[in-house]
This record gives sequence, C-alpha cells and structure tokens, in this order.
Amino acid sequence: MLYIKALHIIAMVAWFAGLFYLPRLFVYHSEAHDTISLERFKIMERRLYKGIMWPAGIMTTIFGVWLITYMPRYYLIAGWMHAKLTLVVILWAYHVCCGRMVRLFAQGKNTHTSKFYRVFNELPTLFLISIVILVVVRPF
Repeated sequence: MLYIKALHIIAMVAWFAGLFYLPRLFVYHSEAHDTISLERFKIMERRLYKGIMWPAGIMTTIFGVWLITYMPRYYLIAGWMHAKLTLVVILWAYHVCCGRMVRLFAQGKNTHTSKFYRVFNELPTLFLISIVILVVVRPF
C-alpha cells in the first residue's frame, strides 16, 4: 500500500506541476504578438497538456482509487474523503477547461486577457491547499 501511496503522490505532484505551469504559459501566450513566440507557445502548451498533464492526472486518479480499495468502508463514509473527492472532480473540470483553452489558443481564438489568466493560474493553488489540509487534518 505504501508504494501505491508514493506513486499517487508522485503522479499528483506531476499533475499539479502542469496545472500550475500551463496557465502561466497562457499568460505569456496572451501577451505575445510575434509569430515565432505564438507558434512556440502553441507547441509548449500542447505537449504539456497531452504529454504530462493527461498521463499524470490519469495516474493520480488510478492510484487514488486503488488506495480507496484498501479500506473502502472507511473512505466511503469519511466526510473529509467526500470533500476531497469533490475537489478532485472540480480539479478535473479545471483540467478539461485548460484543454479547451489550449485548443482556442491553437486556433488563434483566445478571448481572455493576461490578467484573466493570472487569476486563473491561482486556482490550482487553492485546490492543492484544500486537498492537503483535508488529507492531513481530516477535519470531518
């Protein structure tokens, strides 16, 4: 079980690295105007989203579900776990939203400002803080 927990944490760190970095790329991409930079950002965003974030998010979820199977009766009635899983579902929605933004940038159809992306970039931090507190403190 400890190896599965370690793999869950490693995958989660990789996923969050992407969730932190991709919106930061959106900030820079929305401020860029020259063709070389615009094309470079499109490549970076696509590779980060498809090559790192998707595999890391899937592995995080697989290892998390695997951990639940060790003590399902406890985890499925624990209030803190319900809260955590709710946040994970919302985090997946954020992930998918990032993918939509990658596609819009790739098509040259971005409509948001760099200020929007600076705020958008902070949302994963709130998820991470909340999830870690729920798992460590288990307030419910």
